[in-house]
Amino acid sequence: MRDFRILLGDCRDRLKELPDNSIDSIVTDPPYELGFMGKSWDASGVAYDVSVWQECLRVLKPGGHLLSFGGSRTYHRMACAIEDAGFQIRDQIMWVYGSGFPKSLNIGKALDKVAGAEREVIGKIRNNQPGGTSAFAEGGVGSYQRGDTTERDIVGGPVTPEAEVWNGWGTALKPAHEPIVLARKPLDGTVANNVLKHGVGGLNIDGCRVGDEVLGGGTMPNLRDVGAMSKEATGIDKLSFGQNPRPATRLEHESHVGRFPANFIHDGSDEVLELFPDKAGAIAPVKSGQKGFGGDIYGKYQQAGDDGATFYNDGLGSAARFFYCAKASKKDRNEGLDGFADKEVHRYGAGIGEGLTPNAPANDKNHHPTVKPTDLMRYLCRLVTPPNGTVLDPFTGSGSTGKAAVLEGFSFIGVEQSGEYIAIAEARIKSVYDSRA
Repeated sequence: MRDFRILLGDCRDRLKELPDNSIDSIVTDPPYELGFMGKSWDASGVAYDVSVWQECLRVLKPGGHLLSFGGSRTYHRMACAIEDAGFQIRDQIMWVYGSGFPKSLNIGKALDKVAGAEREVIGKIRNNQPGGTSAFAEGGVGSYQRGDTTERDIVGGPVTPEAEVWNGWGTALKPAHEPIVLARKPLDGTVANNVLKHGVGGLNIDGCRVGDEVLGGGTMPNLRDVGAMSKEATGIDKLSFGQNPRPATRLEHESHVGRFPANFIHDGSDEVLELFPDKAGAIAPVKSGQKGFGGDIYGKYQQAGDDGATFYNDGLGSAARFFYCAKASKKDRNEGLDGFADKEVHRYGAGIGEGLTPNAPANDKNHHPTVKPTDLMRYLCRLVTPPNGTVLDPFTGSGSTGKAAVLEGFSFIGVEQSGEYIAIAEARIKSVYDSRA
């Protein structure tokens, strides 16, 4: 069983204790530097500090990969710091979701407020549904937490002439994605030389394939005859499908190996699925609770609540081509924290807005405001980490990366400056570590 440990302190100091070239991969979710809820850790500039990423570069093995989340407004500064530290920017992964709440200042309403004009209250609305969004006057959208039954005022339209002119104008778009930088430490020679010498340098494509993609049987005509050709003519002895090598002649028949992983991940929400073509095979069974190949992703598995017979054209159409992972559930966030007390927490998701008070707070044992889902972090760890490798997270928070790494059979080293969050992270990781021991 692989081990884990979390170091207390500033990552700029604690990373110096790790040996050169000792880490196989880095998967992390640093502060987005937006000043979230006035928290100092989200406005320190640490994600833009080149020295942080220089230390990450030093401890990472040559050819090792770094995956780091960023905010849509501040991602560029983090990516530049990573590049300036000596990393090669290889790609950007987008995690797209439909549950973001538009945190836009209503300019018309603000102008009425400046003029001292009170808008008429024309009714009340109670948040008495199990969860979701509710419509307000003027076409605005509000958000509420599950179990929130508070009443809100429904107000009328603009009062002043200035507000009438600017009615319908705001200051921000609805957040619907978080970018993830994919970077690599420079190789030691060629890729082949690097993987032989250091054991890293590639992406685990087969380990992260999505669903079942049919190859062979005419779908790849340029490879149909490779099995009939000699090894001397092709240089190919065997082709690998999934975990098991198969003879090259396997391509003469249908082979279900899963789709090539893409730089696009989504949450399976109706809002996101509606962006894909509405045709046979386009809408895949992705309701919450679905279990499939490698976790909550696609394949020929039943939709939650149905009779198991809905396969949507083998899940091969449109949205089903991409990895699916919803935002972290309450169960996921609080797993392993039975002995912890509930604490009030505000959660916005990505894209902090202007001039608005936060959503109604929730009560959670894991009160970290930006918890990432375990299935997403498992996928990312698996993508960039070799078997029995060590994953580093210099911004551990409540331990989502560590939990994911242990579940995937990797060792984990984390750094976190908050002792309170370390206690949560250690309990979450230990709960799955013990279950796998």
